Amino acid sequence: MSKLLANALLFQLGWFTCILAGNSLWLLIVGAVLAIHLLWTSSWHAEGKLLISVFLAGSALDTFLLNLGLFQLPVESKVIPLWWALLWPLFASTLNHCLAWTAKPWWRASLLGALGGPLSYYAGVELAGIQMPHGEWPTLLLLAVIWAGVMPILHGFSSLYRSQYEQRLRTQR
Repeated sequence: MSKLLANALLFQLGWFTCILAGNSLWLLIVGAVLAIHLLWTSSWHAEGKLLISVFLAGSALDTFLLNLGLFQLPVESKVIPLWWALLWPLFASTLNHCLAWTAKPWWRASLLGALGGPLSYYAGVELAGIQMPHGEWPTLLLLAVIWAGVMPILHGFSSLYRSQYEQRLRTQR
């Protein structure tokens, strides 16, 4: 239980660091949070793959939404800033741990995604000075639909990498 709480607290520390510090040296805290997470996990291969996959997929998704005009950054950019992209591996670090309970049944992940995803974006947008040109409610409703699908997919990545890791362990014995 204490590792689950530590996982949740480390995620929150990383989240606030990203949102409040922007692209500054304070992002080294996020690196430390992710390093601590990887040191604590017993399946580095599965966790490392998950963090990288979610980082790439999530950054691509948010960059796509940025280019669709869902968000407007304070400075003109075609890609999300590093601090925003780092939110994705931080989030991935919770999937097998403090958010593992949302994996099954799939609708739990969808429900959490539909509620928690937009709330996280809303808080981040407010704190980071990002605009929602199409209005808050339409944007948050669209994010709810997107995140209702994203969460089960991310748990699918998590499950796949965990089973690949376990298979690898069985064949090494």
